[in-house]
Amino acid sequence: MRKIDEIIVHCTATPRGRETTVADIDLWHRARGWKGIGYHWVVYLDGSIHAGRPEEKQGAHCSGHNGRSIGVVYVGGIEKDGRASDTRTEAQKAALIRLLRELKERYPGAKIHGHREFAAKACPCFDAKKEYEGL
Repeated sequence: MRKIDEIIVHCTATPRGRETTVADIDLWHRARGWKGIGYHWVVYLDGSIHAGRPEEKQGAHCSGHNGRSIGVVYVGGIEKDGRASDTRTEAQKAALIRLLRELKERYPGAKIHGHREFAAKACPCFDAKKEYEGL
């Protein structure tokens, strides 16, 4: 297994309420020339958690950090008019906490970050580092 020292939270940058699946993201990422979905975990609007890329494989979600991180994405992140916004449902918020706790158990030294800490993007449209600092 790879050495993991970061868990990086993302949003799909899809409009509030738009259902998006692992298969959708996989298609988008393959269209960019990647080997498939770049995230390891996807949290749907209903709070269900779905596997993406296997954790033992390097992700494709945060340049310069993929080799040592786990990528987690929630569906949403923008309003219907395209503005960046924290669109997480209550179910997604609860699921993200549950998933991040499980990941921290597997990778106790890993720090949780938002993608925006490493890229000039709003992603994940909230301050993940601050919100999850107690996990």
